[in-house]
Amino acid sequence: MGSVQIVTTIVAFAITAVAVVLAVRAVCRIVQVIRLGQPAPERLADPLSRTVVMLRETAGHTRMFKWGLIGAAHWFVMVGFIVLSLLVLEAYFEVVTPTGELPIIGHWVVFGFATEWIAVFGIVGIVYLMAVRLANRPSRPGGRSRFTGSSMWQGYFVEWIVLLVLILGFLIRGFKVATDHFAYPVWAAPVSHAIGAVLPDWEAGASVVAMVKIIVSMTWLIVISLNVTMGVAWHRFLAFFNIYFKREPAKPAGSGLGALKPMMSEGKPLDFEEADPEKDQFGVNQVEQFTWKGLLDFSTCTECGRCQSQCPAWNTGKPLSPKLMILSLRDHAYAKAPYLLAGGGKDLTGEEKATAAQLAHMDVLAVAEGNRPLIGTEAEMGIIDPDVLWSCTTCGACVEQCPVDIEHVDHIVDMRRYQVLIESNFPSEAGVMLRNLENKGNPWGSPQNTREDWTKGLDFEIKRAGGDEDFEYLFWVGCAGAFEDKAKKTTRAVATLLNEAGVDFAILGEGETCTGDPARRIGNEFIYQMLAQQNVETLKEANVKKIVATCPHCFNTLGNEYSDLGLEVEVVHHTELLSHLVATGKLTPVNQIDGGVTYHDPCYLGRHNRVFSPPREVLGSAVKDGLTEMPRNQERSFCCGAGGARMWMEEKIGKRINIERTEEALATDAKTIAVGCPFCFTMLGDGVNAKGKHEDVEVVDVATVLLRSITTTPEAGNVPSA
Repeated sequence: MGSVQIVTTIVAFAITAVAVVLAVRAVCRIVQVIRLGQPAPERLADPLSRTVVMLRETAGHTRMFKWGLIGAAHWFVMVGFIVLSLLVLEAYFEVVTPTGELPIIGHWVVFGFATEWIAVFGIVGIVYLMAVRLANRPSRPGGRSRFTGSSMWQGYFVEWIVLLVLILGFLIRGFKVATDHFAYPVWAAPVSHAIGAVLPDWEAGASVVAMVKIIVSMTWLIVISLNVTMGVAWHRFLAFFNIYFKREPAKPAGSGLGALKPMMSEGKPLDFEEADPEKDQFGVNQVEQFTWKGLLDFSTCTECGRCQSQCPAWNTGKPLSPKLMILSLRDHAYAKAPYLLAGGGKDLTGEEKATAAQLAHMDVLAVAEGNRPLIGTEAEMGIIDPDVLWSCTTCGACVEQCPVDIEHVDHIVDMRRYQVLIESNFPSEAGVMLRNLENKGNPWGSPQNTREDWTKGLDFEIKRAGGDEDFEYLFWVGCAGAFEDKAKKTTRAVATLLNEAGVDFAILGEGETCTGDPARRIGNEFIYQMLAQQNVETLKEANVKKIVATCPHCFNTLGNEYSDLGLEVEVVHHTELLSHLVATGKLTPVNQIDGGVTYHDPCYLGRHNRVFSPPREVLGSAVKDGLTEMPRNQERSFCCGAGGARMWMEEKIGKRINIERTEEALATDAKTIAVGCPFCFTMLGDGVNAKGKHEDVEVVDVATVLLRSITTTPEAGNVPSA
């Protein structure tokens, strides 16, 4: 070992020692913070399938590849970070001697070939990602981007470190080539040989550059260890765990889509018959009341902003950004942690747990952070502004787009639950809806004895479930389908089509009540449980085995959430059943609709439940010139603005979401906007009226389009002819 190698070795191992000590301390702190969360024993079940899903999502980059070139570039950078970590390890042998290499595999040609090309594509990938970040920087002309609110210096820092490490790796190999110490032939490592051809024959070159490479790598580790909230760096490690512990690993998209997470207390579902607000947790009012998986979510956020770029609230000028909400919760959790770890915190009655003596020895900044309200205005020093909380439509775009499986909607609804059930603090206009649900069984407050009025005038009889007659499908009409004038047309069209196709179906009539979806999404789990248990009992008494529903919210609740209450039935959306009836020849379109048709994917049908093809198949059979898709469609469809109980809350901030979506639909020049949801029907219909296009463009349900294509005479229920 020469004098140069003595210096490079001392420097390399000294900075590594510092970095390792800081990294261990940082990991311990992250684990401590995550462990502050509430129990979530269900996250530990089925380790085999969780492992398979985690490996598939990470190695296959299933989310990232939806973004095309960005996904491919990120995949090479990720693989480069993992595989080329071996070359960082090899640098420790190279600082000792210029001929140093990894034991056993260091001289393998296959290893040299693989690392050569991973590094090449890694450089291309990281340069592309750097260009994307620069092109979308928030300060650029043109306004906000998905990086708005992200810590840009952290992103730049990480990207430059990756680029430098990759370049230094090639320089090390180049000096080995120049000094004839390189183990791989030209065909296996052409770039390294090309670089070596222009470098001087400097014997110590490889050792010096290896030292620099270690310094750069350990500087990165030191910086992120001193910044435990640096998600853009820590997600490289935490993402594997966050994906592994997702709520439902079997789901093809975000595990936070579809059913909501039940209300939990101490890791168990809350029983409202025995629950006590002074002993049981009702929603979330303190950051430590989230589960440990929630705190892991906050820690894992990459700040990439994909959730933000798809959020309908953010895109229409609302204060809600799913990313910024998660970052606020993350920063609050880590700032409050010293206070909690020292014995501080509030119990369920709001009383301080720590003694005066304990408080006297705590970090005053941590104590101050601990006294901030989780939900509150800027004047109240709240972590999450009420306007942020109530802007969410629960459309699930954030969950579907998140590459690390953060469950934003569950966290928002948990915070809503406390505000509604304990604080009675929610938008005033929603109070009428909740009272109607509790007293009348529907959000409009319509008399229960008018639920069957939509059947009047039909020229065929509809069975009533609960009698002696058997039936194949229960037609779940839903509150909108029974009481709302526009939705009644869809209800009559579906009933007419089912009768025409010879489907044996029945309805509950006055025995049906609201599924409880709007109550649950706004946070009133008590009313949801009351309605849901009543419906489950009714459905069991009627011996229902199959349900067809026209409302995606009913479809989602019946199919995904009532199983928690013991109901096991097959639930289909009416577009799924109609598609099957057309495919099997039981319904045959003969008069194709002209003038152009575009289709709006309802969030709770498409994104939440992955029903994309059936409505398009129905429309494809009934439309003359085929379907004209909007730019944002299928899993990236833009919300109508009615979900999350927003249907009953006034939209006072920014641009109306339904107007944004209506403008996108109108831009297709289609004369018909087809929908598959009564809420979307209302919102887009109002949007068309607001834009003054109601005489030129019509909003109708998919079922109405199909009915028009199979008949030339108007059907009862004001269904126009073709």
